Amino acid sequence: MPKFQTRVFRTVRILVLLAILLAVGLTSWQTSRRIAQWDLPLRVAVHPIAGDDSDTTRRYVAALTDRTFQPVERFFDDEGSRHDVHSSFGQLVRIRKGGAVGEQPPPAPIDGNVLQIMWWSLRLRYWAWRVAPATTPAPDVTLFVVYFDPRRTESLEHSFGLEKGRIGIVNAFAADTMAGTNNVVVAHELLHTVGATDKYDPRTREPRFPGGYAQPDASPRLPQRFAEIMAGRIPVSASESTLPPSLNATLVGEATAREIGWAR
Repeated sequence: MPKFQTRVFRTVRILVLLAILLAVGLTSWQTSRRIAQWDLPLRVAVHPIAGDDSDTTRRYVAALTDRTFQPVERFFDDEGSRHDVHSSFGQLVRIRKGGAVGEQPPPAPIDGNVLQIMWWSLRLRYWAWRVAPATTPAPDVTLFVVYFDPRRTESLEHSFGLEKGRIGIVNAFAADTMAGTNNVVVAHELLHTVGATDKYDPRTREPRFPGGYAQPDASPRLPQRFAEIMAGRIPVSASESTLPPSLNATLVGEATAREIGWAR
């Protein structure tokens, strides 16, 4: 190929790539702006994954429906109303169960450095794009909930929610008795995807004051009655906290409300 044609071809290819990147960036910006306004329902697709080969897990995953996640929708509606945030369509979050996924997500690096975490994030986004079954309309947020048989797994690995790409990986128990705590984690990671940050000490997992307290102005301050959703635990003393049994025992605090555009 003549040098002139080679240069033209290279220039056209670069322009096409730039146009694609611009379109992706513009779409992402428009979506972020729409989400920040909370005027339209946030569309969430949940794809279940069997985390082990247990028959209990397999049956539990097969029985999941949209109703499984309705408590999360109600939580957002109730907390939005408490912060005077309302959607024109009467619902802030709309969750639909998508098709099951038969492949495990790439494992997150344990105590990884910045480059390792960035590489994992890229791998995770590519994996999600490759394995997520199509849903209509296209979701704003995609969550993958990995279920484990509680008789085989006593404790779960940390769950993740990424604002870039709006993807979440939730580890959960395949048991009806754990549905309440599962939904607490789903709501927590969902909030990560729209800008909320953790409100607990990463070393101790204890809620940080004041942002990690659902009612920091309560008198007496302890014990608290609720968990701040991004702290994930109910402070009962200066050194002790308990897990909320369901979303009924959690609130969106002021700091979290500001981060997701519910308050100024």
